[in-house]
Amino acid sequence: MTTKDRIIVALDTDSRATALSLVRQLRAQVGVFKIGSQLFTAEGPAMVREIIELGEKVFLDLKFHDIPNTVARAVSVAASMGVSMLTLHTLGGLSMLESAAREVRESRMSSRRPLLLGVTVLTSMSDTDLEEIGVHAEAETQVARLAGLALKAGLDGVVASPKELPRLRQQYGQSLKLIVPGVRPPGSASHDQTRIATPAEAVHAGADYLVIGRPITGSSDPSGSVQQIIEMIERG
Repeated sequence: MTTKDRIIVALDTDSRATALSLVRQLRAQVGVFKIGSQLFTAEGPAMVREIIELGEKVFLDLKFHDIPNTVARAVSVAASMGVSMLTLHTLGGLSMLESAAREVRESRMSSRRPLLLGVTVLTSMSDTDLEEIGVHAEAETQVARLAGLALKAGLDGVVASPKELPRLRQQYGQSLKLIVPGVRPPGSASHDQTRIATPAEAVHAGADYLVIGRPITGSSDPSGSVQQIIEMIERG
C-alpha cells in the first residue's frame, strides 16, 4: 500500500463547495475522502455520488447503530451508492454486525462491496468517560473486546485510536484492517481527541489507514499540509 492510499481526509464541513474544493485540491495526494454526519446531513447522498463520479473513493462514516434489519437495509443502500468503506457501531452487538456483513456478502454487488468497519471506542473518550457510561474496563481492553466481536461477525476491520494498535496487531494479526482517527502531526492541537498519535507513530504501530481532518482541512495550505504528512510517514 502506498502512502497516498493510507491517507483518508475527513471532509468535516457542511458546505458542498468547500468539500468539492478540498477533493479537487487533494485528489492526487490522498486515497480516500471521508463523509461523516455533518456533511451527509447537509448535502445527503448526492454529495457521496458527486465525489464518486469524480473518480474518488468515499468512506461513509455514519456509524450505523440500530436493530439488525434496519442496519442491514442501510448498509445495502450505502453499498449501492458505490462507497468504498462504511462504519457500524460495534456496540450494536453481534446480531446487528452479522446482519450487515451478510447483507453485503449476499448482494449482487458483492464483488465490489465496501469494506465494513466496526467503530470501537471513540477517540474522544477516556477511561473516565467509559466508566461514566457503565463500561468498567480501560479503553484498550474494551477496544480489543469489540474488535474480536467485529472479527467474529465477519467485518473487514475496525476503527480504533493509535493507542490500541499494538495490542490489536498482537491479538489479531492481519485479520482486521485498522483504520485510525486521532492522528495529529507534531505541534497540532488535539481539539476534542484524547487518544492520539503522530502519523508516523500510527503507521509504525500498525495502522492501515489514517483518518486526518482538521490538521489538513483547517490549514491555509491543505495540499502543503498533506505533503508534510506524507514526508513524515515516509521518513518513519
